[in-house]
Parts: sequence; C-alpha cells; structure tokens
Amino acid sequence: MTAGVTVDGWLLEGEQELIAFRRTLHAHPELGWQEHETTALLGNRLAAAGLSPKVLAGGTGLVCDVGTGAPLVVLRADIDALPMQDDKRVPYRSQVDGVCHACGHDVHTAVVLGVGLAFARMNLTGRVRLLFQPAEEQLPGGALGVVAEGWLEEAQAIFGLHCDPSLEVGYIGVKSGPLTAAADAVEVRLSGPGGHTSRPHNTVDLVHVLATVATGLPDALSRLVDPRAGLCLVWGQVAAGTARNAIPREGVLTGTLRVLDKEVWRQAPDLVQRLVQGIVAPYGARATVTYERGVPPVVNDPAATALLTAAVITALGPGAAVPTVQSLGGEDFAWYLDQVPGAMARLGVRPRGSERRVDLHQPTFDVDEGAIGVGVRVLAAAALAALATA
Repeated sequence: MTAGVTVDGWLLEGEQELIAFRRTLHAHPELGWQEHETTALLGNRLAAAGLSPKVLAGGTGLVCDVGTGAPLVVLRADIDALPMQDDKRVPYRSQVDGVCHACGHDVHTAVVLGVGLAFARMNLTGRVRLLFQPAEEQLPGGALGVVAEGWLEEAQAIFGLHCDPSLEVGYIGVKSGPLTAAADAVEVRLSGPGGHTSRPHNTVDLVHVLATVATGLPDALSRLVDPRAGLCLVWGQVAAGTARNAIPREGVLTGTLRVLDKEVWRQAPDLVQRLVQGIVAPYGARATVTYERGVPPVVNDPAATALLTAAVITALGPGAAVPTVQSLGGEDFAWYLDQVPGAMARLGVRPRGSERRVDLHQPTFDVDEGAIGVGVRVLAAAALAALATA
C-alpha cells in the first residue's frame, strides 16, 4: 500500500522541520476563529508538497486529502490557542500578549501535518483526510462547523491525539468507551435593589445570596444526581460590588459544569435552572441563569480503539500503549464520534525521567518535542491499518 518512502524514513529528514513548524505556531498563537496565519502556514506547506488543501467555510482551518478514492480515513488536529499569558523562558515563547498554546494544539497540528507530508510521498490505497480544525476551545466547538460542511460524510473512521503531560514521551494512553466529560458553561446573574450594609434586612443582601448560590448549587447537585455520573460544577469567576459599605444591585457567578454521563448531561440545564430559582427565592433576589451547551463526552468506538491500540504497538513496540482514565476535561472531538466511528488517544509529552509536571492550561506548559515524531508514527500506522481493513 506504500512504495519507496516509509513514515520512519520520512521522519529522518522531516522531523526537525516539524519541530520548527511547531515552534513557529507556538510563537504566533491565535485564538479560535482567528487562526488566519496558522491556516495560511499550513496551506502553503501542504501545497508545496503537491497537495490541494481547502480552507473551511469560516475562513480558518482547512482540510486536505492525500490519495484518492475509497475508503476515507480522517485524522484531526485542532489549531487554536488559549487566552492566557505564556510564562516560559524559551526562544519560541509566545509573541502575542495574552495568547498561548498551553494545551498542545501546536503539537497536534505538527503531528497531523507530518503524517500528511509523509503520505504525500507514498502510494496510498484509499484516501486520508487531514483535518485542521479551528476553535476547539470555543463552545460548542469548531467541530460542529466541520460536520455541517459535510467533511465526514464519506469517512469510515476518524482518529486524533491529545497531549498528556502525565505520560512520558513514547507512551500513548488508550481507552475504549468514555474518555472525556461533557463540559458546559454556566452563568448566574443576580439582581436586587441594593442598599446600605448596616441595614441588610431592608433590602436584598446580594453578596450573601451570591455566596449561597456559589456553595449551595454544587452541594444540591451532589445530592440530586447519581454520584456515578461524575457531575462537577466549579466557579471560575465571582463579581459583585464596588464599595465595602454598599450592598450591590448586581452580582454574577460564572463557571463550568462537567459530567461523565451523557443522560445526566441532557438533564443538567433544567436541573440547574430549577435549583437556582429555589435557592434565591427566600431572599427576594432575581436570578437569571444562562446555560451554554458545550460538548458531550468523547466516547471511543471499541473497534476503532482496538485498531488504534494495535497501531501504537506496531509503531512504537510492546508496552507503548498504556491504559488511561476518563477525565472531566471537555473535547469537541465528541461531535465527530456522533457521526463516524473513531477514537482519540493521549500522547505522552513529559520528558523521560522528569518529575516536574506542568498541567494543561498552565502558563508554563511545554512538551518534549520528541512526542511529535511519536505522534506521526502512531497516527500514520492507525490510518494505514484503517484503510486496509475498511
């Protein structure tokens, strides 16, 4: 199914280019739906390899087919960065104030690009679609636009990798079934007449009510939802008031609700609304709940997971595929798995022997760039196996 060039052979000459490409992306990160420079860099490199990339309808992100005919296998990378400062002291530190690739999307992008460049020199039986998706960090995720444009309609399988700093480079975390959680955004906005802090009984003590919701809502959810569903509501922002002796008229809580169980995820908006209204009613505050649907859990297809696990062993050897657990993180790869069988695995990015663990979404997050070549080998092996068995 291939002739001449192998993936390992291509990496001997191409791996350093991928590392340099990743560093360019890391130094010039772009937020979701703004990834114009990233899209142009990818498009130019793929076109230089003789391929025909197509920019997505939203103006950022692209798809690019390698090979022709059927079957079709999709490999997905996400290309957007996070709105946070890069606190590393490295030559490729972000040059964009307040924007950083702190989740490894630059690595994902370099991996899928590498697979495409290697496959461009091979004779494939069937087609591999490289999918560089925008806005994974946005709710409900850029994946929905890709689905709406029909880019998965002919696909037999889809695969992806996500950086995992808990795993050393050279290891891939695999799991059949649920891999991530559903992740939604919740805002609770309270209002009242305001007043003097010396007379809380004559008004609505809004900060007290806000604090009651902040602690009472997660507590109530823990008693009304089966604990096996793994529901977790955590506030990330609390704001109210401007003076120590004035009870404010408005206050707001914002946070994320994450849940492992898909059925409980469907019920969560109505439950949150009902509980908030019940908590604030005795105090006379007015409550407006904005519940923003995010993404469902990523649920890996068992057959696709088995194929991906075998591909890890083929590419890296026995022992490289290790069990991983379901997390409360959200991932819009889930929308693809509603359409096509597939699997996502976790790519080890921690340097071998290192005890220092910097988690995803931290301003000092970085990777052992040897993970890029590892990822290329694994996704290439998975794609070839899927083409051979479709």
